[in-house]
Amino acid sequence: MKVTPYFAVLLLVLAVAAGSLGAYATNRWLDGRDAPAGVHAFVHEELDLTQAQEVSLEAIERDFAAEHNDLELALRSANAGLAQAMTEEHRYGPKVATAIDRVHLRMGDLQKATVRHVFRMRALLTPEQQKEFDREVNKALTSQPKT
Repeated sequence: MKVTPYFAVLLLVLAVAAGSLGAYATNRWLDGRDAPAGVHAFVHEELDLTQAQEVSLEAIERDFAAEHNDLELALRSANAGLAQAMTEEHRYGPKVATAIDRVHLRMGDLQKATVRHVFRMRALLTPEQQKEFDREVNKALTSQPKT
């Protein structure tokens, strides 16, 4: 099959769209600032934190923001690699399969970091606050996504 410039551009657009969809899905379902944003607001607004807890939480959130940014960049890079592999192979071949595995690894890294962050926040809380926090986290993880 002859690859015309039009076909090559179309494949590139589709590859970029697929990569963007992967990034969007990660941001929507795994991102520490989406679903847990409700948890963050809950912690700050509903748990009646002490000043010491607030100060500690600010430091934890600053550290996570930096880690999250690095992981997000790694995920975007993996998505770009997927786009490149799709452009090169024009099928579900070994390069595409490997690139997908890299995207999944980066998504997993992001999810693991988010869960570690949730546990770091939890560790700052009193036992009573932890009970309320646990209920809110459970709700955030089990509720249906908003469309």
